[in-house]
Amino acid sequence: MSRFNAVTRRNFLKTSAAVVGAASLVERSYPAAADDELLIIDCHAHIYGEDETKYPTIDKPYRPPAGKGTLAHLKREMQANGVRYVTAIQTSTFYRFDNRYTADTSRDNREFMAGVVTLDPDNEQSPELLKIYVRDFNVRGMRSIPAKSGKLDDPGVERLWSVAEELGIVINVLTNRDHRGEIESLAGRHADLRIVIDHCLNIATGPDRDKIVTDVVALSALPNAHVKLTFIPTGSAEEYPCRDLHEACLRVIDAFTPQRCVWGSDFPCELWCPKVSYAQHLKIFTHELGLDTQQKKAILGETARRLWFANE
Repeated sequence: MSRFNAVTRRNFLKTSAAVVGAASLVERSYPAAADDELLIIDCHAHIYGEDETKYPTIDKPYRPPAGKGTLAHLKREMQANGVRYVTAIQTSTFYRFDNRYTADTSRDNREFMAGVVTLDPDNEQSPELLKIYVRDFNVRGMRSIPAKSGKLDDPGVERLWSVAEELGIVINVLTNRDHRGEIESLAGRHADLRIVIDHCLNIATGPDRDKIVTDVVALSALPNAHVKLTFIPTGSAEEYPCRDLHEACLRVIDAFTPQRCVWGSDFPCELWCPKVSYAQHLKIFTHELGLDTQQKKAILGETARRLWFANE
């Protein structure tokens, strides 16, 4: 168990005392785009702190190239590409279950950022920590992973999904196709919980591509399920524009409809999808897939705004 997993609720609040107060409880509503404006929201950015004394890493962290993945770098990419809002996804390969950097950064930059934490389903303190993150840190989602049992449909996961449903936040599911049935079971028991399938069960070019796509398409039958279309450059065997996965992506969009699809950059692209740049990843959706204006508006912004950036 990591140092942070063992932290008590009292110590957690003590180390984060600066965020507790009326200001942390303020809800924000982010405006929709005008009819002639393309609202772009990046739903998948991993951020890396530069102060590793305040925010220590795990042993042997998976590091981006020097100067990449920082908050300043993210802001530059957003500004250069017309991206207005972003969801910061806990960087588990750098911090594991210590969400403090993601949470602090989301709180301090709430004018354009919402946080998505990752909590240990086997840690009994995780449900209470989730409540604190949502209440005080501008966290609007939780990334869900299988428990130590290897199961997604596990009592520890179930507890976290129940709390997320009560809080009205989004669950991002990170898993492969072998957990499709468990996603269906959990989603069926939590009908009011909005669910996003991260990376579309990791669709990738290869012998299992069509099987994975079939499983993703089957999940569209769940009315509360959405998909994050981040897999094209990570799963492609080709260079930009990664055409070998365009058809798969369009099949997923057709099954879910654009109103249940979101885009994410995989920031920092230099680490997570080095065959394309941030601008190229976005251009796949603005130009290369052949999406019409209404499809682009939904996938690139409006669906994400409803999930993470609008009050219910």
